[in-house]
Amino acid sequence: MDVHIRDLRYFVAVAEELNFTKAAARVFVSQPALSKQIGQLETHLRTELFHRDRRGVTLTPDGEVLLPSARGILAEWDTANRTLADALRQRSRTLTVGFHTRIGRGLIPGVTADMARTEPDRRLHFRQISWADPTVGLADDTVDIAVAWLPLPDTTRFGFQVVAREDRWVALPLHHRLAARPSIPFAELAAEPVVALPATAGPLRDFWLATDHRTVAPVIAAETETAEETFEAIAAGLGIALVAEGNTHIYDSPDVVFRPVTGIAPSELAVVWRADDHRPILRTFVSACTRCLCGPSAQSAATS
Repeated sequence: MDVHIRDLRYFVAVAEELNFTKAAARVFVSQPALSKQIGQLETHLRTELFHRDRRGVTLTPDGEVLLPSARGILAEWDTANRTLADALRQRSRTLTVGFHTRIGRGLIPGVTADMARTEPDRRLHFRQISWADPTVGLADDTVDIAVAWLPLPDTTRFGFQVVAREDRWVALPLHHRLAARPSIPFAELAAEPVVALPATAGPLRDFWLATDHRTVAPVIAAETETAEETFEAIAAGLGIALVAEGNTHIYDSPDVVFRPVTGIAPSELAVVWRADDHRPILRTFVSACTRCLCGPSAQSAATS
């Protein structure tokens, strides 16, 4: 049975980080899942690749032998994958747009109409991506471009244009003790159980937990991979969650109450693309989004 490229990528991440937790964040998987995959790779190769003890992780002699070859295989595969992906993109008339939460805000019909005027032979395909992938499908070429909430996991790999800034609100179970309040200071929410994004969401999880505004660690009541799962968990009374103001209308529910939160910074919605993807159609899409959400004056500033 052949080794998967994914397994080599996991191996190289651990070999370079020498820390399973950091390596897991780098490849966007949980630490237990990464440990399991490395264990299976060692079983398949019939040798240990890492020494593990209380002091940390080190490569075994066999791990040292495998590392340069694994790096070479990954480099060759990445080059081949990019070459093929570029060829497919040039031929494709479909632009696949990733998103985590429903976009709403009139953006999809507005951008679709705008693109139909400027690029009549192009078709837009919108694809929802799990919160577990903080790159919204860009890292593995699942999508061409994304409409996503900041922050990004790696600003060197992606370009972005902010198209909306919205205050953060809180979603509460219907009968929550704070539900009758017209607005709520974040300090009064800090001890509440929270429905969180998965750990692999990285800085995006921290942002929606408002980690930089906390004096104590959040109490995680549940982790969810989609917005729909989040609001189901809130409706069931498992916890609360911060949301963008615009999403309070999109996810309106009789079992969930939305209230403004004071004392924290607003959220930013952006159009995001791979930094090495310079196709003109991407700029056309960004311009269409900017026109729809920011108006002509912002569009002029964005393209100047």
